[in-house]
Amino acid sequence: MTSYDPAAEVVELCQDLIRIDTSNYGDDSGPGERTAAERVAELLDEVGIASTLHESTPGRTSVIAHWGGDGSRDDALLVHGHLDVVPAEASDWQVDPFAGELRDCPQGGLSVWGRGAVDMKDFDAMVLSIVRARQRAGVPPARPVLLAFTADEEAGGHHGAQPLTEDLREHFDGVTEAVGEVGGFSTTIRGRRLYLVEAAEKGMAWMRLTARGTAGHGSMINRDNAVSDLAGAVARIGAHAWPVALTPTMETLLAAVGELAGVEATPENAESLVEEFGPAARMIGATLRNVTNPTMLQAGYKVNVIPTEAVAHVDGRFLPGFEDDFFETLAKLVGEDVELDFVSRQRSWEMPYDDTAISRAISASLLAEDPDAVVAPYLMSAGTDAKHFGKLGIRTYGFAPLRLPEELDFTGLFHGVDERVPVDALEFGARVFDRFLDLA
Repeated sequence: MTSYDPAAEVVELCQDLIRIDTSNYGDDSGPGERTAAERVAELLDEVGIASTLHESTPGRTSVIAHWGGDGSRDDALLVHGHLDVVPAEASDWQVDPFAGELRDCPQGGLSVWGRGAVDMKDFDAMVLSIVRARQRAGVPPARPVLLAFTADEEAGGHHGAQPLTEDLREHFDGVTEAVGEVGGFSTTIRGRRLYLVEAAEKGMAWMRLTARGTAGHGSMINRDNAVSDLAGAVARIGAHAWPVALTPTMETLLAAVGELAGVEATPENAESLVEEFGPAARMIGATLRNVTNPTMLQAGYKVNVIPTEAVAHVDGRFLPGFEDDFFETLAKLVGEDVELDFVSRQRSWEMPYDDTAISRAISASLLAEDPDAVVAPYLMSAGTDAKHFGKLGIRTYGFAPLRLPEELDFTGLFHGVDERVPVDALEFGARVFDRFLDLA
């Protein structure tokens, strides 16, 4: 086999992509992904891989390309990453969030800083570095691979993954499995690295609550006050204590944590076991139950005028298998005087993981680089493009491998200030994912 270095360009490519501002404000007011998509297409074209650019809305551009396959298999693997990022307020950062700066970090050594460094231009860079190195060396993977770099993931994928699956459906023929973001990163439990692989995802319900009442003077009695009705609903939703409910994925993860902690995992000690994750418990803890967080309020235009209408937004996330309970409970909390409709509603999903071919390939590729580690599936608290690809019957997983220092609050960097990824983690991820492509 011709030798090659899958990590040869990963740092440079990560910096390159960060320097292209693809901020997604959720309302098409940002720069869009066109420039980044064209850069990805150019990088693929340089090594002889043709790609297709797709825009459902001007400037909201995704890229897909077919790669590999020696004829021995007809079951293709989808490898996907998104090109958009959430906005960044430069005055809050130590560095220019779109400079892709290399700088030391006390918790991770030399790191690439910038918006998208962990969500998710790091994985885009890993994939491109691997593809370019293997293509130049003449060693594409035996399994056919569909590459997808999408727009709009940060606002639900409605201008990215969703139209890809609808408008270019033929490109997904034969794709049986997919891997994408937010999985394969390490945490440290009792001195042992534990790699978390996304095998499930909570459903998403971005909701708008609207209360309507009788307008009037603020000095008078008004028993049909839209603000009061809305405030009551919001308070009930925000205060509701959703019970612990474990899915099969979380039962597997907690069993692994319990083994490391020397205790048997049970529903009763689930929350204490999650505390073993340290700062990551903020994210992992949200996968033990349904969650509803009021996020926006709007009503009125003058202090002495009772408005006709009051509006609130709520971010709801529900567990796989618990959707009916979620919406039945929510209806009771909202009450009859407040109208509920959806800004976005997307399904939850959960995939088989234990002793499957893909789980064996993931574990083997990680353990080859980190033999003393533990690998386990987990349930993702937020949403990814996997929701859209899963609608095609594709088995989806989150596997963007990173070996991280114990002291780095990695999950806090998602959408956070001073987002950064250690260079060592990027290079580790490229080596692991390169091996995975031959094992998957």
